[in-house]
Amino acid sequence: MARLFGTDGVRGRANDQLTAELALGLASAAVCVLGADALASPDARRPRVVVGRDPRASGEFLEAALCAGLAAAGADAIRVGVVPTPAVAFLTADYAADFGVMISASHNPMPDNGIKFFGAGGHKLGDDVEDAIEAAMAAEQPRPVGAGVGRLIDAPDAVDRYLEHLAASGGRHLDGLTLVVDCANGAAARVGPMAYEAAGARVIAIHAEPDGLNINDGCGSTHMENLQRAVLEHGADLGLAHDGDADRCLAVDSTGAVVDGDQIMAILALAMHERDELTDGVLVATVMSNLGLHLAMTEAGIGLKITGVGDRYVLEELRAGGYALGGEQSGHIVIPSAGTTGDGVLTGLLLARRVAETGRRLADLASVMTILPQVLINVPVTDKHRVAVDRAVEVAVAEAELELEGNGRILLRPSGTEQLVRVMVEATTADAAQAIAERVADVVATV
Repeated sequence: MARLFGTDGVRGRANDQLTAELALGLASAAVCVLGADALASPDARRPRVVVGRDPRASGEFLEAALCAGLAAAGADAIRVGVVPTPAVAFLTADYAADFGVMISASHNPMPDNGIKFFGAGGHKLGDDVEDAIEAAMAAEQPRPVGAGVGRLIDAPDAVDRYLEHLAASGGRHLDGLTLVVDCANGAAARVGPMAYEAAGARVIAIHAEPDGLNINDGCGSTHMENLQRAVLEHGADLGLAHDGDADRCLAVDSTGAVVDGDQIMAILALAMHERDELTDGVLVATVMSNLGLHLAMTEAGIGLKITGVGDRYVLEELRAGGYALGGEQSGHIVIPSAGTTGDGVLTGLLLARRVAETGRRLADLASVMTILPQVLINVPVTDKHRVAVDRAVEVAVAEAELELEGNGRILLRPSGTEQLVRVMVEATTADAAQAIAERVADVVATV
């Protein structure tokens, strides 16, 4: 049987693969595993669980099901409402909760949804803990009665607590800057503009009116066109784009050019290196990061640690080495001193602060890195795992590597959430990268 947990929690089409029944069962099982210490304490206290969600319509019934499962298993559910994923991670620690739950499918289309757990302190779970939760779902669990059942608690101060955290970590030095912020009609629609305005910026918010159905719909960090136009229209200093649950941030400079996660990491790494805040002079990135990032960091005397794709692997390397900065090309940027997971709004604050404190345009700051032409093709497949062992695919990749002659690279990666294989090619010219990527993608599509 396939593992229930994927690379980033449990995801699926809401009310199809991801049902209310599944959410209820997950919640009860999570209490047994993550709330075990509280239940076994001398006073047998009820575990406390932070529950947040993005604005998807399906998040409403999934929240109700999760809260029912938590309370039925003897835990108190602290409902923090519509907030970013990193807010749930922060609030789990800030409320001294036993664990947290975020209901979101991040950048995925509206019909999808997901359930992601954070352990005590707001840390992501290891595979072994997720496996234990899945196993607990199949076991008969004790059901408390009377005063033992959990309660539902609304937390009206949750957003204020999170905003105070952002101000303390990101600073208040954006006076004079004009920002356009694309909130993806998602979890950042309220707190994003509030955080940037509190830091002193003039904020023009777009796609900040979620109705439960329009999340990620032609907007946010996966659709940068509207933000590019808005930055030029308003003559803004920069634009910031978040995804549905606001754990990502991409940017647009004043010329309308996109500044991706690699470039943001380069800018922040150089700033931290100047202040001697970059532990061992190391930046953590994934195999998907552009070769241009490698070259720029080498020139600046900054080392790179490379991980597999996914912020969980970046987090593991950050913890293992005690490093201060890591992230992904997609805009997941993690700064362990400020949070336990990627935080798009915090990233936006720090990037804008760098523009303000240097007095330089974002385009100038981003020019430290020259991006090698990169083409990424998402290929729908019936079995993404079979592609990795297919002989025809192996031959196509080997031929591509010979053609690149060491002046580029090719990478095939199965999606963590969908039946897709991502074909990524970097080459010295965009035409060469496109041609090689299309040729390999055609082979992958036949598997």
